[in-house]
Amino acid sequence: MDILEAIEKRKSRRSYLSTPIAKDKIEKIESLISKYNEEGGISIQLIEDGSHVFNGLRKSYGMFSGVKSILALIGKAEDPHLGEKLGYYGELLVLEATKLDLGTCWVGGTFDKKTPIGKLANDEILVCVIPIGNVEETQTIKEKLIYKASHRKTKSVEEFYTSIGNVPQWFLEGIKAVQKAPSAMNTQKVKFNYNEGNITAGIENTYVFDLVDLGIAKAHFAIAADGDFEFGNPGKFLKNTK
Repeated sequence: MDILEAIEKRKSRRSYLSTPIAKDKIEKIESLISKYNEEGGISIQLIEDGSHVFNGLRKSYGMFSGVKSILALIGKAEDPHLGEKLGYYGELLVLEATKLDLGTCWVGGTFDKKTPIGKLANDEILVCVIPIGNVEETQTIKEKLIYKASHRKTKSVEEFYTSIGNVPQWFLEGIKAVQKAPSAMNTQKVKFNYNEGNITAGIENTYVFDLVDLGIAKAHFAIAADGDFEFGNPGKFLKNTK
């Protein structure tokens, strides 16, 4: 499975198996975490036993079961691009986990925030977490019911962007990948703009996780359109020319 196939396959998973993640998969995830932390100046951490964060009805509102390992998305509180960076690099880890046949789910609110999670320096904050682990091949009945109850209708390709001039096919491929990007309550608020070859992406930023969603959407677009985004709201896309 390549990363574009992972974008198509990824689904939020809330029911996890008790079996531990294979050592080689842990090593792959940890290697990427080290790489992304250095690139982004962030402090994502893999906590192999984070069951205390979700286990119990009161802690997860009954939305999750069997959670053991989690990714804690941490960074410097004063970083103006922190939410976006964690969204961007966190989604790259989610897609790698999908390639490794592991389940994941972005979680901003339904976990016990009073429980210590990860190791934070004095100038760092925890923004959100991502459960990660072995799952059944298909969603459980409970997962399907939660999905049906919480999922809004996906926006059309045209609703994701504005344009001046004709958009190229590679731009549309990027937007189609953004259609598949997770977002808080599936609001899909990130807006792309194409202006005669110049591309930016931004969000209104009226909700606590909007900038995380911006980073996630930028990651999907950059993968499918073959390029890189500058951090910032809005941020400029730079297409690879090689």
